[in-house]
Amino acid sequence: MTDKSIRRQEIAADTMIGAAILLITIGVLHIVQGIAAVGNDAVVTAGPEYTYEFDLTVWGWIHIVLGLLVALVGGALFRGGLWARTLTVTIAAASIVINFLWLPHYPAWAILIIALDTVMIWAVMTAIPDSDWH
Repeated sequence: MTDKSIRRQEIAADTMIGAAILLITIGVLHIVQGIAAVGNDAVVTAGPEYTYEFDLTVWGWIHIVLGLLVALVGGALFRGGLWARTLTVTIAAASIVINFLWLPHYPAWAILIIALDTVMIWAVMTAIPDSDWH
């Protein structure tokens, strides 16, 4: 490998550690947001009618379940196994879709999470599978 590709792998490995931390953090934030939506529909602003409209309580449960999955996968990503990387990409992709559908309620939050999920997918997909990064 060239020095440039080795450096790229070091950056990807560091980013993957950051992705694991972000997964756990985003999972907790999804849970908190879900609890707020389930507990009091008035906390979350309901936008105008749109195609993917659900009751805010349903959105709350979606965020709680997604948050639990994201946090668990974030913990598993620290172990660095291929299965954890596969789950990370799958869960991050699901999070992107769910947050795209959540855009009318909290656009800034949804866009931020979509961007962070994209970074997580990049980090996991560009790291050398057998590297000792943890």
